[in-house]
Amino acid sequence: MNSSASAVAWCERLGSAAASAPASGIAEVMRHGFGRNGIIPLWVGEGDEPTPAFICETAAESMARGETFYMPQPGIQQLRDGLAAYHDRLYGGLFGEPFPADRFYVTGSGMQAIQIAIRLVADPGDEVIVPTPAWPNFPAAVGVAGAKACQVPLRFDPAGWRLDLDDIAAAIGPRTKALFINSPSNPTGWTATEADLAAIVELCRRRDLWIIADEVYSRFTYGSDRPTTPSLHDHIVPDDRVLFVNTFSKNWAMTGWRVGWIEAPEAIGPAIENLIQYATSGVAVFMQRAAARALSEGESALSSLIDRARIGRDIVSTALAAIPGVSFAPPGGFYLFFRVDGVSNSTEFAATLIKEADVGLAPGSAFGAGGEGFFRLCFARNPDDLSEACARFANWMSRRA
Repeated sequence: MNSSASAVAWCERLGSAAASAPASGIAEVMRHGFGRNGIIPLWVGEGDEPTPAFICETAAESMARGETFYMPQPGIQQLRDGLAAYHDRLYGGLFGEPFPADRFYVTGSGMQAIQIAIRLVADPGDEVIVPTPAWPNFPAAVGVAGAKACQVPLRFDPAGWRLDLDDIAAAIGPRTKALFINSPSNPTGWTATEADLAAIVELCRRRDLWIIADEVYSRFTYGSDRPTTPSLHDHIVPDDRVLFVNTFSKNWAMTGWRVGWIEAPEAIGPAIENLIQYATSGVAVFMQRAAARALSEGESALSSLIDRARIGRDIVSTALAAIPGVSFAPPGGFYLFFRVDGVSNSTEFAATLIKEADVGLAPGSAFGAGGEGFFRLCFARNPDDLSEACARFANWMSRRA
């Protein structure tokens, strides 16, 4: 049996959820340029700054103390208390009271938080509505859980992406259990307004739906005095069924640490603890100590990352606006999602751009319905690299015209 036939035979023996899990369209493009000399990689959702030293030192000190044993499934009390205090600082409490630590559960990454949230609300055959273009891991995680991701396209306009609540309402069926909201959005940068959030909450109350709220990029605000973008925290009441999923990855340059959290009603805490137990049995305590210190002492580091992203945002927005055939809405989070006229295969376009211009972008087709013809660029990067990447792209586009 040749290797190709052998691979098919092995895959036929896999469970259907594993066998049907889609490959990442971002990873497919990265394979063309990973390790390539001279490449400027703007394809993944992370900055290029390492984790601040004081966070790393905290983890090392914890290990040196011998904190390498099992810990409670919801997370160490220091971190849960820290998450509650952090949310108090951002939102001034919840339901008129301080945030209780028992609303927070530490997970092995934001991705695990999302997987647990899906398991909490959806059974095989159920449906979860996902506004798209969307981070591909979310609809893929819905599918791996045996449920179905119903993609509802956002509406593109250079003045700003728009979520039409009538489109969401029309997609709700008898098996719909939840609505996924990612604001600011990866990849589009769409950011829900206060009016959007109020309408979303009202719709989900009326239709008896859960909300899975991903506000990972909410601290990356531009042109506002508020510490966050608009949040569902300001629109819910105790009976609303909302699960917040989040991560330490973006705010404190901790992508490789794989530490996240779920915020949920305390009543469902035992179910969350069980799902953590049967997946990872918890997060390493030395990583949790580091995360707790990031929360308590990391505002200065976070401010520096936001300032750096703001500079990057200005660089790429100005440069790409000057290129004929390129259009985009105001960027949010730390992504610019732009369209190139005439492109019908963004994966092929991105692969060619790597080979001919040494610039790595994520193809819009990887982000689902409405993404084809677009490209995601992460601007939380070195300003000089961003300027060079934009110059290369502009020159390449002029030769292509």
